Formats: sequence, C-alpha cells, structure tokens
Amino acid sequence: MEVAQFIAAVRQLADEKNLSQDQVLDIVKDAYRAAYRKEYGDREEEIEVELDENTTNPTILIVKQVVAKKDLEDEFKQIPLDEAKKLKSGVEVGDTLKIDVTPLGYGRIAAQSAKQVIIQRIQEAERESMYEAYKDHEDEILQATVNRVDGRNVYIDLEKATAVLNAKSQIPAEHYRPGMQIKVYLDKVIRTSHGPELLISRSHPNLVRELFRLEIPEIQNGSVEIKAVAREAGVRSKIAVTSSEQGVDPIGACVGQKGVRIQSVMEELNGERIDVIEWSDNIEKFVASSLAPAQISKMMLDKNTKRAGVYVTEDQRALAIGKNGQNVRLAGLLTGWEIDVLNVEDLAPEERDKLLKEKADKSEKSEKSDKPTVAKEPKDKLPSVENIADLGLDEKIVSVLKEAGFEKAMQLTGLNAEALQGIEGISPEQAKAIEQAVINAK
Repeated sequence: MEVAQFIAAVRQLADEKNLSQDQVLDIVKDAYRAAYRKEYGDREEEIEVELDENTTNPTILIVKQVVAKKDLEDEFKQIPLDEAKKLKSGVEVGDTLKIDVTPLGYGRIAAQSAKQVIIQRIQEAERESMYEAYKDHEDEILQATVNRVDGRNVYIDLEKATAVLNAKSQIPAEHYRPGMQIKVYLDKVIRTSHGPELLISRSHPNLVRELFRLEIPEIQNGSVEIKAVAREAGVRSKIAVTSSEQGVDPIGACVGQKGVRIQSVMEELNGERIDVIEWSDNIEKFVASSLAPAQISKMMLDKNTKRAGVYVTEDQRALAIGKNGQNVRLAGLLTGWEIDVLNVEDLAPEERDKLLKEKADKSEKSEKSDKPTVAKEPKDKLPSVENIADLGLDEKIVSVLKEAGFEKAMQLTGLNAEALQGIEGISPEQAKAIEQAVINAK
C-alpha cells in the first residue's frame, strides 16, 4: 500500500472518530517510528518520520548531534565531526544532522507492522477526545436518544458517545423504548481503563433544577434563583425559589400563566408532581412553607441540632406527613432540618386551648368574610357521618383519601378545595367535590 493510500484510509477512520488531521499524522508517524525501532533501530536513537503523499515510502531519519568526540552516555544521539563531514559537507560541531536510513520497500513492511499500533492509538485518541468533549458539560442537561433496552439497563445515544442509564438513575415506572427522545443530567465524566464513562441520570435532583433553568427566562437572567431542590424521582419534588428583583413573583414565574411552564417540566419528568415554594432566610417561615398545604399551629426550633418540632391539629396531620411520610421527608431535605410532626393535643392544656381558640377565631372570621355557601353552619362543625365512605363520594376518591391517611370524615373538616388539592392524586374538580360533600354532611 502506498503512503498516500495508507494515510487516506487512516484519515477516513479518524473522520469517523472525530479526530483532527494533525492527530492522525502524529499517530501514523509514531507507528512508523515504533515499527522501525522494532525491526532495525535502537531504543536510544532519536528518530523522525517524514510523510510525503507523492512518494511510495515514508522517510526515516536518524537525528544526531555533531560533536568533536562522542560521549558514551549519549553515543546513540551523537556523531563525531569527521564522520558527519562524510555525510554532509560544511557541518560544524553543535549542528544537528538528519540521516536518511529508510530501508528499501519500507512503506509496505511498516504499514503491516504499524497497523495494530495505529488502531490502538486512534482508540486512545478517540477516548481522550470524548473525555475532553464531555468534561466541560458536567452538571448540565444533554439531549439524548434511547438506543436499546437490555434488562434493567438503558443504552443512551448522545451526540458523540453512548452512555448507560442504570436502574438507579432511571425514573421509577418510566418506560423507555428505542428512538425515544429524553433529557438526561450529566453528573460526572470519569476515566476508566476502557475509556471515559459518562454518569448520566434521570433521577438526580439537579435534573429538576436544570429543567427549570431551561424553561424559565427569569432563572436564566438571574432575577429568580433556585435555592434548594428535594426530590423523590417519579413521584414528587419540592423546589425553593426566591427573587432578587422587586416586583418579580418567583413562584408565578416558575408556574407560568395557567401553569404552562411547570407543566412542561412535569411532562419531561413523566408526570412527576412539583411543588414550588418561596424560599425564606426565616427558617420558621421556610419550614412552614415547605410543609404546605398543611397548616402549622406552632413550631419549636433547636438551632443546635437543626431540628424542628411542628405542631398540627388532627385534621392537618395527614397533610403534613403526606403519603408514606413523603411530604415531611421532602420538606426536611429541602430545608436541611429534621422535622417532627407533633399533635397540638400533646401541648400543655393552656397552650393547646389557646391555639385551638385562635384557630376557631380565624375560622369564624374567615366564614364571615366569605360569600354565603350552601351550608349555613360554620365550616369547622363536625360532619354528621363518621367514615369518609359515607360522604357519598366516588369510590376512586375514597380510595385515594384512604391511601393518604384519611379514614374519618372529621379529618376533612376545615380543609378547603385548595388545601385538598395538596393530597396526592386529588384533582381540582375532585377537591371541590370533597369540600361540598363535607359541607353537605354537616
């Protein structure tokens, strides 16, 4: 094979691997150099390789320093002045002499010897190129395509690489199929003996953060800042935001008109529910907001242990804790505080009575300011039925309420439609139906 053909073949391979032409030429020269040393030369000799696409063979040059007398330690890199003058007239001590030592027919022989070296070096260069390409994109979202699903692993095609989305990094209950377009979060790029490994995720909390950054212009320009994210992938996330500009509503900016912005993020996350909360440096206010839609009666903070004791009335307990403890758990992750949900009834009698009276006064005041409703009785009057199954609600609604920890009709007393929407699985229409059913049962 002529040099021109050989270089052309290697260049074509390099184009497929996204390597530069200079990288290719360096690889080929290194391979010819290694092949010559193996067959003819010495490891100590300094060898240069020249490639000319117009010739059949590469040119192999031994580089030597012209000296008056050889130094035994560097004898392979030196040539005495008298020997040098026989090869090239006019040389002097200190000059560099390049001696052509190319064997006859070396191009064909070397190409065969160097083939494996070239393939190996191109693979190494490809791995390094891939590492450098993705290292700068850590902590970012990448657009990806599902290539194939193999057991619990999903193989993902990125622009210049393939990565594995393992079971731990997937959104639970999300189904992947070949050709599916998804966004993944690039957590880290690490070097391994088999090349760079891209650690991608669909379950990482920062995927929520970066999706909001992509979707919300106010976050991009800095007028709204994401302070914290807590996530249980595939089920629910809480995100705390604040604004640095007067007049900018951080929650409104994230939710968007008619919820269009937050809905876009939720759709990307396979319908995962997202609560947007306003961040506050007042920890009591922040903890209370993080437990929404539950209403907090009293809070006790231990700043040394970062522990918050939150007191709620019986009708708010299920909302505060959430299904399987999810609401309080996410609130703790969001705020960085350990939160204990306690009963108002556990307080000292005088303090308990005071809190209950304050709640009743607020309820009465709210009732007077509200427009008349179907029921003339106060909203906190107990329903005439005991179990939620007797409220006349659809069986599916009853099932969802029971899963959320609501068994008795009295637990729903005082919860308006807005608060009821905080129960996972309850739609706005269902929340209104529950509120009306409780009112009708009084």
